[in-house]
Amino acid sequence: VRAFSTTASRSAPTMLIPRSPSEVQLEIKDPVDPTALAQSRSILDELRPPSARSCDPAALLSIASRLGDIPSEDTSYVVDGERCRAAFDGLTDEERSTLVAIHARIKAFAEAQRRSVSDVSVDIPGGKAGQTVSPCRAAGCYAPGGRYPLPSSVLMTVVTARAAGCPHVVLASPRPAPITLAAAHVAGADLVLCVGGAQAVGAMAYGVPPHKLNGEEVPAVPPCDVIVGPGNKWVTAAKSIVNGYCGIDMLAGPSEVLVICDGTADAEVVAADLIAQAEHDVVARAILVTDDAGIVDRVNGHVSSQVDSLPEPNRSTAKEALKQSFSVVCGSMDECVAISDKLAPEHLEVQTANSQEVADMCSNYGGLFVGTNCAEVLGDYGAGPNHTLPTGGTGRYTGGLSVFNFLRIRTWMRIDDGEACQDMVDDSIRMARLEGLEGHARAAECRSKTSTPAYKREKTDS
Repeated sequence: VRAFSTTASRSAPTMLIPRSPSEVQLEIKDPVDPTALAQSRSILDELRPPSARSCDPAALLSIASRLGDIPSEDTSYVVDGERCRAAFDGLTDEERSTLVAIHARIKAFAEAQRRSVSDVSVDIPGGKAGQTVSPCRAAGCYAPGGRYPLPSSVLMTVVTARAAGCPHVVLASPRPAPITLAAAHVAGADLVLCVGGAQAVGAMAYGVPPHKLNGEEVPAVPPCDVIVGPGNKWVTAAKSIVNGYCGIDMLAGPSEVLVICDGTADAEVVAADLIAQAEHDVVARAILVTDDAGIVDRVNGHVSSQVDSLPEPNRSTAKEALKQSFSVVCGSMDECVAISDKLAPEHLEVQTANSQEVADMCSNYGGLFVGTNCAEVLGDYGAGPNHTLPTGGTGRYTGGLSVFNFLRIRTWMRIDDGEACQDMVDDSIRMARLEGLEGHARAAECRSKTSTPAYKREKTDS
């Protein structure tokens, strides 16, 4: 039994701004806020002195205390494993079972991804060439804290890093709630930092040496090769700064959902899915694209009634987000797909009479949810695929978080037969000179059985 009304009011206001297909354009915005970028750079500079290779523990304590991550500089920023275990043990049986079940589904999907790529080798003239697949040494995972703890983000990031095979996994989450610590225990994080923002990103990127606090040893934070996970504008800004020093998954912008539906869709369900996205953040966006004008009116009615039934602060957040949300009525389902592909939404739902057929036509999205039964929130909470997805149209060229973010695919080659590789040597000599790289040509000539290297000919001529 649903808690909201099943009858949409005919007099309900228009909740989704109507737009024509020609008015819909992909707005590519920089996800990095300029003010947050300057503030994050200042924090990172304070955290790691100019001549230092790693963060100063005292500076991290000072920043974390000043910004409210920890009560005082006498409080450790590391949460020990016993506290995480105690948080898990303190949950109800249902809550523990939920965490364990979600962990199992995420792990199964991530391990299947890992098995999909493997070491290979092929014959090349005179030898072999191949690739090896190996995990990075240390992974840094960020899970937002604040108003809504996100244990699901703990599981999505840490479990995926573990499935990739990373030997060391660090989790950072500001003011972690007990459910966050319990999720860290289930996921298998090696180290939990109760800091957030730019200071958390800096600590994971640059590492923090061990030190003593109140007579007790605080463990080192290893410098992480990759940092992943969603966060606020300071997390995004800091990730943009450390990118290159270490790897990152993406620079995420506001969350978004686009629902393609036709007249057969359940307007009540569509409305619920749009609101679920809108309650994320005041800058989130919910988009309805359809070839049936009647469904727009019905969805608007249900959105109006359902959003008013939300508790606060969810209701106010969703209503603010709906101010930049919109609906589009297209002339055909092909045009609906074209609009969706233009926007490349983070989450794409297809709720039509032939959902799989329409879904197969779509090319650009972060995550795809096919059919009325496949709510996007099921993906949020651990059906298997990761919920950390590309936003702001970046689904045109990249995908969501996966084991591949933590893997290095490296190539190698070996020549065993110098005679058998001569055609390849000759090709390399010619191509190098076509590119004007004489040193390259001569390095290849050193392996030639028929050509004398140019530098030897020059000596003979002189």
